[in-house]
Amino acid sequence: MAATTMKVRQKKKIFTQDHVITVIGNLLLAIFLLLIIIPIIYILLCSIMDPATRSSVGVTFDISHWTLEGYERVFQDENIWRGFANSFFYSIAFTAISVVITMFAAYPMSREDFMGRKFFNAFFVFTMFFGGGLMPTYLLMDQLDLINTIWAILLPCAANVWNLILARSYYKTVPGELREAAAVDGASDMQYFFKVLMPVCKPILAVLCLYQFVAMWNSYFDAMIYLDKQDMQPLQLVIRAILVQNQINPNLIADMEKMAETAKLADLLKYSTIVISSVPLLLMYPFFSEYFEKGIMIGSVKG
Repeated sequence: MAATTMKVRQKKKIFTQDHVITVIGNLLLAIFLLLIIIPIIYILLCSIMDPATRSSVGVTFDISHWTLEGYERVFQDENIWRGFANSFFYSIAFTAISVVITMFAAYPMSREDFMGRKFFNAFFVFTMFFGGGLMPTYLLMDQLDLINTIWAILLPCAANVWNLILARSYYKTVPGELREAAAVDGASDMQYFFKVLMPVCKPILAVLCLYQFVAMWNSYFDAMIYLDKQDMQPLQLVIRAILVQNQINPNLIADMEKMAETAKLADLLKYSTIVISSVPLLLMYPFFSEYFEKGIMIGSVKG
């Protein structure tokens, strides 16, 4: 009887501890969710609110204080549309090139029978910590005549070592019996790679595509360094130019009313351009979420 009572008490204690941990975890998730959602809602409201009203009243849901002037001014600029097209092209092309290179390079790295595997793994990891630097890279791009070409944007970061490690780790989770069965059926390594391995690797493909697309979509530094032609600039550089052009130097303006109006427009443009540049990324994730969660959990401990 005493032993039974002791077991019941231990079970109640474990249940209480698990309940407390669950409650704490849910609270932390709720706080984390609020930290993500509140800034998004704030920026969205600021993009459609009159700056004078926001300064005096604050952020409000009263539609009488809303305006679409910022969006109208943004989309009146044809550079915005060209920047969108350039960013989509750069992001899609960069994602395709990077994922192809990563998947091909990671496969031999995952094979235990590949000679020199440890050497190449160490070499790739070494490049994660030591790079050539900006000036040597620029000089190299210049000597290769890649300045002011799309290849200056697509090639330098196409081979990502971290993504290669992710792909290699995922390859190792694929049962070796699949390759043995394919070999028995007479499949070559290329047939096994494309017809057997790639269909199994949809989760990691989704992860790599999302990583690379987002990275290129948000990138502006390489374009700012290597592209001088305005018609080749991505959206991020176009948005930067709009914000810089609408900044006011009070020492150069005598008309205070004009200065206030321009400052108001610049404030509207600031938030509306943030929203515009973020929409494609927000729309992209739902299409990859099915495989993204599986791929991102590579190497996790299963309970």
